[in-house]
Order: sequence, then C-alpha cells, then structure tokens
Amino acid sequence: MADRVYLGIDMGASSGRHVVGLFDGQKLRLEEVYRFENGPVEVDGSLYWDLLGLWSQVRHGLRAAGSQYGGQVASVGVDTWGVDFGLLGRGDVLLGNPYHYRDGRTNGMPEKAFKLVDREEIFRQTGLQFMQFNTLYQLLAMKQANSPLLEMAETLLMVPDLFHWLLTGVKCNELTEASTSQFLNPATGDWARKLLEKFDLRTDILGRIEQPGTNLGLLRANLAAESGLSAASVVLPGSHDTASAVMAVPAASQSGGRSEWCYISLGTWALMGIESPRPVINDEVLQLNFTNEGGVGDTMRLLKNITGLWLVQECRRVWNQTARNWDWEDLNRLSADAKPLVSFINPDAEDFLAPGDMPEAIRQFCRQTSQTVPEDEGAVVRCALESVAMKFRQVLGMCEELGGGRIETIHIVGGGTRNRQLCQAAADACGRRVVAGPVEATAVGNLMMQAVAAGDVASIPEAREVIRQSFSVDEYEPQNTSQWDQAYQRFLAIL
Repeated sequence: MADRVYLGIDMGASSGRHVVGLFDGQKLRLEEVYRFENGPVEVDGSLYWDLLGLWSQVRHGLRAAGSQYGGQVASVGVDTWGVDFGLLGRGDVLLGNPYHYRDGRTNGMPEKAFKLVDREEIFRQTGLQFMQFNTLYQLLAMKQANSPLLEMAETLLMVPDLFHWLLTGVKCNELTEASTSQFLNPATGDWARKLLEKFDLRTDILGRIEQPGTNLGLLRANLAAESGLSAASVVLPGSHDTASAVMAVPAASQSGGRSEWCYISLGTWALMGIESPRPVINDEVLQLNFTNEGGVGDTMRLLKNITGLWLVQECRRVWNQTARNWDWEDLNRLSADAKPLVSFINPDAEDFLAPGDMPEAIRQFCRQTSQTVPEDEGAVVRCALESVAMKFRQVLGMCEELGGGRIETIHIVGGGTRNRQLCQAAADACGRRVVAGPVEATAVGNLMMQAVAAGDVASIPEAREVIRQSFSVDEYEPQNTSQWDQAYQRFLAIL
C-alpha cells in the first residue's frame, strides 16, 4: 500500500514537536518536522502556560508538515500533559492563560478539601491518587480566591481539548485527559457531578466526554488553507501523553488476566504502572495512593506518578545559569564517575516540586536525614538518578501486589530512555530485565491511535505488533543486585 500519513502534535512540559508518521501497512516511520520550546511563564509570583504562544507554534508546525506532505496527511491529533485546563466564557472567549500545575496556589489544598469531603469518598468516586495539582484542587484554589473567572466560565477544556477546539471549533473532553482531573468517575466514564456539587463547584461547564479514536471532523477552513493540509481531519489520540505512551509499549498481550509486565513512561515525570481491563477501586489502591486513569481501547492505567528526570533537568538549569554549559552527556559522564549508592532523597518530597535551587535542595535533604552530602555535580546527579531508581523498586512491589504476581519485565518508554545510566539503575535496583524504547513513545502512540481510528490497523494489539516491528529497543539485565538490596534499606529509612 502507499504510505498513509498522519501528524502527531506532542507537547510536553519542556518542549513540543510535530511528528509525521508514515505507515506502509507493516512498519511505521517517523519524521520530526517541527520542534519548539515550552515551559512556565512567571507573572507576579504565579506560573502560567503561554497558550497563545503555543498555539502560534502549533500553526507553524502545521505549515511545516503541509509544506512537505500537504494533502497526503490524513489526520492530526494532539497530546499534552495532564491536569491543567482553560476556561472559555461567552462567545468562546479564552478567560486568561491556564495556570501551570507547579504553581503554588494549590499548596495545602487537598487537606482543605478533605475537611469538606472525606478523602475516602473522593477516592471512591474518582479512583485517582491524591496530588495537590490535580484539577479538582486547582478549581478549589480558584474558588477560595473568589476568582471571577469561575463565574464567567461557560466551558472547561483540558489543555489538549483546548488545542483540538482551536483546530476544529469542536468542544469536547477526551477521556484519558479528563481522567487526570480527579472528578471523573472511571466506573461510569462520566463526570463525578455529585462530588463536585459537594464542593459547591459548577458542573454545567463540563462537556461531553469522547473516547480516543473519535474523529472531530476537518481542520478549520482557514487552518487547512494556510497549512496546505486540505484533507486532514482531527482525530483524538489518547490525548493525555501517558495514555499515548502506554499504547506504544511494545509488549505482547497479557496472559491469564495477570500483569506479567509493567511500564514506566519516563521523562520529566515517571509514570509507572500496569494496564488493567477495568478500574481497581479498593482500600489497597487507596492506601498505596495509586491512580486509575483512562487508557486507550477501554483499558485503565493503574499507575503511580513518580518524579522523574525533573530533578536532573532542574539541576542542569541552575548550573548553566552560573556560566557553566553542561549538556546531558557531560552530566552523565560526571555521574558515572561518582561513587555509587552513597546518599538518597525521596524524589516525591515537596522539597523538589517547584522550580528553584535543586542542587541545594538535594543537599539540604541529605543533611536533614544525616547522610553524606553530595557536594559536586556528579555526586548530586548520581544521588538523584539512584533515588529515582529506588523509587521504581518500591513501586514495582506495589504493582506486583495489585497485579497478583511477579512482574518479569519492565518496559521503559519515552525520552528518558536516552538516559542509559537510569535505565541500568532501574534494572539493578528492581532486579528485573528492563526493555527500553521506543524513545518517541508518546508520538508513536498518538500516531498509531490515528491509524486504528482510520481502520488502517485493526486493533491496539495489532498496533503494538507494528511498533515491535518498527522500532529497536535496548535491554538491560540486573547487575550488583546484592549491593542495591542493602542500599534499598537505607533508602526506605529516609522516606
């Protein structure tokens, strides 16, 4: 068959890219046609996303794709990070820039929420883990601040929903992204309206929920004309980037209903979990603070958020502000030369959530926990990476507990697979084989969902077979496991 051409717009917390997928019926080839930077914008102590600036970049990328492939592009889909949203007012006017999830206005907000509705009841209705930046707490923070935008709003759209609306004029809420809000009921697939009413939050601003694979129709006429994408429709992928990344895990189907593999979608965050055919909402999941997020193909992503490469990204940013120019290879080399398994941090501690002096925050944590303080850059990076790997080990045990048996293989996908030191550390800490790749998992999952929606691929298992045939992976076997076993007890002691 002639190549089928799809366009995935994949936006992460630090960068975005437009990736063309060329599918010949057996293999998928990727071509990045446009890339742009992303990140928070600070205004008077608050952090925002520059939505209009990002929209301008999206349009540049559409034109770049159109200049090369034009009318060949069959469809376009957008995926982004979770939890953040924008509000539209009368006449579909955008009411301000969306807040960034690391903004401090939600500090302490979950505890305030629990005074209104029991923690257990929130979990029973949503199945979601408790993180202070979940959409629920962002809305409560706006209500507490008497934000006039809540009264003016007519529509709430999550960030990828905003871009799909800008592309088509169609307003809807895609399921996988909506499931990060902590006010979607995973058992019914609908909004947990009664929960929101208990918080005295409006429910009339919530729209219809659409499944991944839904075709929203053609691009707006002006966009099609300016980009040359005359035949492109807009198809919802798993628009939460982790949902798309998990679709791209090159694993065989689970057997006997038991999870024999788990995944880590590794980037700024590390999302670690198992794929489940149904939501799991019980006391054990609540106690472990796992989350039930929507997946593609009527699956659930039973997972836990872990701070990933954010720690090292922030260290590099701080160091490079002081006349250094460390690239990632420099930091990997310095880290490899540092003494292993000396000190650990809890990667998920609030100390490391917001942008700041990350190297000093890591040192201060080690001081407060009476550990050797990592002084130079290599020691700091090694401490951060080994701590993340130890966290993987802890969460692996939880996945095995929830999945009902031993997990033999850990699939790591996403840009973080380029960090070979962390991949090997994950194998060493967990004592499991690690299969790393594909690197561009989020874009791949986005594109393959479009292929399934078009009928060019029959099913998600078939899509994963295409992915296995199309992309190489790296394998890591555990090493020095006895040393890691001993060090793990020290890691647990500082949590």
